[in-house]
Amino acid sequence: MIIRKISLAVSVFFSIAGFAQDVVKTDTEIKSEIKISYLDSVKNTFVKNDLAIRVDSLWMNELTSLDIYDDLTKDIQTINKDITVDQELPTELLKQRLQVMNEKSPFEIEYNQGLENIIKSFLKNRKKSFSRLMALSEYYFPIFEDAFAKQNVPLEIKYLAVVESALNPKAVSKMGATGLWQFMYATGKQYELKIDSYIDERSDPLKATAAASEYMTKMFSIFGDWELVLASYNSGPGNVTKAIRRSGGKTKYWDIRNYLPKETQGYVPAFLATMYLFEYHKEHGINPERAVVKNFETDTIRIKEKMSFKQIADLLDMPQSQLELLNPSYKLKIVPFYQNEQHFLRLPKDKVATFVANEDKIYAYAKYDSGIYKMPSRLAQKVTPKVKAKPVKVPEPLDLESYIVQKGDNLSSIAQKYDVAVADIKEWNNLKSNALVLGRSLKIKPKDLVSKNSQEVIKKPTEGAIASAETADKNEIEVEYVVKSGDNLGNIAKKFGVTLADLKEWNNLTSNNLALGKSLIVSKKETTVVETTAVASNSIDSFKKKATSAKTIGEDYYVKKGDSLYSISKKYPGVTISDIKKWNGIKDEDIKPGMKLKING
Repeated sequence: MIIRKISLAVSVFFSIAGFAQDVVKTDTEIKSEIKISYLDSVKNTFVKNDLAIRVDSLWMNELTSLDIYDDLTKDIQTINKDITVDQELPTELLKQRLQVMNEKSPFEIEYNQGLENIIKSFLKNRKKSFSRLMALSEYYFPIFEDAFAKQNVPLEIKYLAVVESALNPKAVSKMGATGLWQFMYATGKQYELKIDSYIDERSDPLKATAAASEYMTKMFSIFGDWELVLASYNSGPGNVTKAIRRSGGKTKYWDIRNYLPKETQGYVPAFLATMYLFEYHKEHGINPERAVVKNFETDTIRIKEKMSFKQIADLLDMPQSQLELLNPSYKLKIVPFYQNEQHFLRLPKDKVATFVANEDKIYAYAKYDSGIYKMPSRLAQKVTPKVKAKPVKVPEPLDLESYIVQKGDNLSSIAQKYDVAVADIKEWNNLKSNALVLGRSLKIKPKDLVSKNSQEVIKKPTEGAIASAETADKNEIEVEYVVKSGDNLGNIAKKFGVTLADLKEWNNLTSNNLALGKSLIVSKKETTVVETTAVASNSIDSFKKKATSAKTIGEDYYVKKGDSLYSISKKYPGVTISDIKKWNGIKDEDIKPGMKLKING
């Protein structure tokens, strides 16, 4: 009996081992058939070095957002220094703090009612903006201080960049002034900042700050007063000298302020108010947001060949927006190569290590990618046969009920209440996002009417009838997530394996702020729904199961509104953006709704 059990155990053991070998062999055979792109084959040979923390994408969005710049610019241009603002800040306490600032600053900081009104206005309306600005300052202020120290310019002038551009290197005024220091074209050329089709060094933090420092030094040698230097920076030295003459020869800013242009009258007080808020932010409950990266966590490398941000981002596995953030002076998202000139690229230090260790392979791929023949998009449209979209008649929703949005409601909770899909509610009410307004009336079709109408679309089958497919429409299945306490876009994107850009695009978000309880679309999967003339079963559920199929390589794809090459490539396992562009002769990711794309596999 014991021998029989031992024999049985041995036979089972060898059977399992043989089955495992078959499984391993099958997996090996399947893996060997998978073809990878040239880009992936190059990246697989890279030497990896993890030396620094990657730049946080939420912080990148803050740095490239123009919201604060627009708000502060409007405030400075329209603020009335003579209107008293109701904000808790005792005048005597403010006078004491301004005196302390004055003692350790070359600026003559003295109390006046206009300055108090502007400080209180910023405290009342811009506390959140200053919290974000202080996070950005951790990246930019070291650059400014280094440049100013070389020219003996007061370090406090770093606060002027907050007033000028809200610390945004891509800021452009209505008059065309550009960059952190808002140089006009002529002034930029005067201080030897390169401006051409590829490059605008007015947006380069290092070079533009050096030019601003040189300007400040020259103006101080003329006026001998730092407040007048700031006034000349805003309105030009000519307007300052006119104001001096009109005031009867007075040479202090506060004495000539009323003779300066209206914007300049609020310009220096706004600068001093900004300095005050940075100095006393703790006392006013302004908590700086976290700055994930510091300037010393990045470094530069010299680029020896012309490369696009797209190529670099693909090779280094980093967002293209991150490259744009760290290298704002490259206008066309291309690092050019000029004879006898040097061009540099700023990267996080871990990416610098990867680039340097694999430099030859990176340049070889860039040369290969740039050398692929790509048909111009206009020519491609001419030679591509025009495909007329088959019109699909969508029946008007009938017997709709009205629902008034109440406090705490979101689309997900309302859909659950009526046992319908969120996508249906958005379609019935022509909603482009998941945002709801309190008190809005929503049209809802009850579940029984939805089922009834669905059955009317499908022709009632006769007994033993065979199902035949007539048409196929592309639909998207949306997965939704309700925001909880402690959530932010970064951890939600990581949780569902998607990018921040996708989350913001799917949900029409213009900022990174999230409301507790908000319903977010966190995944979109495309399915093919087949409309049949007859079905073999009376079960609608059975029909739906047969009607859904995943995307497969080897078919044609018709571009829909809102599509991008990135989102399309995500629908096909193993397919990259470069593959789609190569198969279809696409240049610069130029696609339009209705365009037919080949997915060759």
